[in-house]
Amino acid sequence: MTKQQNIIGPQVPKLRYQQGITQDGLAARCGVLGWDLSRATLSKIEAQLRCVTDIELDILARALKVEIAHLYPKKNRRTTVRS
Repeated sequence: MTKQQNIIGPQVPKLRYQQGITQDGLAARCGVLGWDLSRATLSKIEAQLRCVTDIELDILARALKVEIAHLYPKKNRRTTVRS
């Protein structure tokens, strides 16, 4: 079994499907934002076979028009506690 390379992978296709975006479409959006991302690389990210840098995470969030926190599984999202 291959070790998971990221924890955001499964959220990306969920968000894509909700917005009706294909992998090619999301890769194109990322390209407009400055990240030359191929459909094959996006597929590896979604399958958790490729690491994602902080800059790439930011671009993915912007391309999907969500906050970065929405890319993390709910169990890993941090909540802010105010005193």
